Amino acid sequence: MTILEVKEVTAGYSAAIDILHEVSIEVKSGDIVSIIGPNGAGKSTLLKAIFGILKPNNGTITLKEDDITGLKPDKVARKGISYVPQVNNVFPSMTIQENLEMGAFIRTDDFSRRIEEIYELFPVLGERHKQKAGQLSGGQRQMVAMGRALMLDPQLLLLDEPSAGLAPNLVDMIFEKIKEINATGVSIAIVEQNAREALKMADHGYVLAMGKNVLDDTGDALLASEEVGRLYLGG
Repeated sequence: MTILEVKEVTAGYSAAIDILHEVSIEVKSGDIVSIIGPNGAGKSTLLKAIFGILKPNNGTITLKEDDITGLKPDKVARKGISYVPQVNNVFPSMTIQENLEMGAFIRTDDFSRRIEEIYELFPVLGERHKQKAGQLSGGQRQMVAMGRALMLDPQLLLLDEPSAGLAPNLVDMIFEKIKEINATGVSIAIVEQNAREALKMADHGYVLAMGKNVLDDTGDALLASEEVGRLYLGG
């Protein structure tokens, strides 16, 4: 079943300049979809359009059979999508526990069990739950950001460059955690500069360049493609 369909979306940061030009992607339920491409290709812009930070100038965005095109982020979150931006994705002056509680801002039920589930997924956060997020390492802050996004039990998780700026050993850990999250049934759309690793775990992948669809196929097929290897994987 298709959980997300982005169909011929055109969007940008002003009415006069479009970054995305009729971009289309599809995320099936339970899948990991990786979106790769050079800097400036429009990858992050696409996630912002899906989450309602940007309003598309044309095209449609559908969650299951629900048209969410142009909805504000708080309404998109209520529909079942969570988003982890690349930067400024934690509240540094708040503790880990407080960050997770902020992630449940629209919940009216008892979410204490959900916090425990996040600590089970990220044990280091449970061990340091009283520590301020601004004192954590980059990898730990990324775990806080993902944990906060999971507080709403999303159907779809949008991840923007989760491995950016991390040491290689932390990159491996973050990708393992992404796979663990997906194994719980959460569909994931991930934008990544670490294209090779992103495609390794992807059920499907999309290549964007200059704001347009260039290629799409299974993650394995894109990894095996000579063109993708030459242009986007460094050989």
